[in-house]
Amino acid sequence: MSDGKRLSAQCDFLKETNLIMRQTVLITLFFLFIQSVKGQKHDIPNDSISIFFDEIKTASKKNTDLWNKDLYGPMILINPQTRELFANEPDTAGLLKRNGDRYSGILPDHINIANTAVNWNGKRWAMIMLPLPQNKQNRINLLAHESFHSIQPVLGFTLHNVENNHLDQKDGRIYLRLELEALKKAIRSTSGKELKKHLTHAFTFRKYRHSLYKNSDTAENLLELNEGIAEFTGVMVSGRNKAEAAAWFLKGIDDFFKNPTFVRSFAYHTTPVYGYLLYPKDKNWNKTITGDTDLTRYFSKAFNINIPNDLKRTAENISGHYNGKVISKEETEREEKTKKRIAEYKLKFISQPHFEIKFEKMNVSFDPRNIMPVEDKGTVYPNIRVTDLWGILTVENGALMSPNWDKISISSPVQTEGRKISGDGWVLELAEGYTIGKDGVNGNYKLSKN
Repeated sequence: MSDGKRLSAQCDFLKETNLIMRQTVLITLFFLFIQSVKGQKHDIPNDSISIFFDEIKTASKKNTDLWNKDLYGPMILINPQTRELFANEPDTAGLLKRNGDRYSGILPDHINIANTAVNWNGKRWAMIMLPLPQNKQNRINLLAHESFHSIQPVLGFTLHNVENNHLDQKDGRIYLRLELEALKKAIRSTSGKELKKHLTHAFTFRKYRHSLYKNSDTAENLLELNEGIAEFTGVMVSGRNKAEAAAWFLKGIDDFFKNPTFVRSFAYHTTPVYGYLLYPKDKNWNKTITGDTDLTRYFSKAFNINIPNDLKRTAENISGHYNGKVISKEETEREEKTKKRIAEYKLKFISQPHFEIKFEKMNVSFDPRNIMPVEDKGTVYPNIRVTDLWGILTVENGALMSPNWDKISISSPVQTEGRKISGDGWVLELAEGYTIGKDGVNGNYKLSKN
């Protein structure tokens, strides 16, 4: 793509991004450790909390050269079941109670719980859900990742949370999987020649994928600059040696392949690998990029990769080295199942009577691994929590988010208890001053302000 076309694509995409930002949307994402800690006991000994804070504080100080800045700052560790939180420093409002070298309190209901960065009570906090991973390196990785999010605006990296719906399409998934399979072999490489060969193939799959979907290079890049750089930071601060880091990457990619969708979580497994492999050659590479850097171009140049002109033919020819036939077969079968699910979602949230709720000043949290794009109608989030001026919506059986994030659609309400309204897999705790009723035109339910 020429620079002129690339700039045009970026402008088109950023128009959509700016529209979202003007709606004062704050999106908080669950990090990929959520499922790995499900079912674990949530009673955390008080001594452990202090140890966790000390671990990330020590690791951050050892790695101040990574960004020329100490990552360790205001941090909240929170029990998602009870909303009890533990902080490493006081809040400016004085709501947290001191307990030795830490502070504790209860997080208000209107603030969503997630592994993220959050502005609350006068400070920007890194928020991490308990229990933390049992492995110390994995624990520090997670804490450093979220700590980066808390300082990334200061470093010049704008927070972008964009969906890459092309990665739910058959070819998008195929060529992402092939890129990651090539990266797995690059990680295992025992010579510079072998490393460069697999990196060349990885970039070939990547560039061919971008050629198939308009603006996909821009969309992927924005998420990689956000989550990818954060995860690279976590990996570097974690303290793993070379063998441990390789095992971490390989297991992470294999686990990632099991996710229902790739659209919001792929960046945790691409940029960190490229960045880690580049680090021995240039320990300052991350300090030379900005929030506007094209990472694909940057990394391919840094590794001195010559990408072939005939992307399609080359990608098809080399795919056999990376399990291409099996991947293609699996994705063809998945596509057929996906079509059926999309038809069901369109019936539930579009064709049949449903409940549409417009946003005013919303905050959402969700799991980025299981969402499903529904053509041009938006994206279904199986699990999502939304807080807004109108109240709190908790969904556990699917909701359709509109393409421009101005409303959410759920199934029709079936039960009302006071100001608590519920339907199929959702509960709405309605704030005072709001009511729901039927739209006389199409029979859909809507929210009204008194």
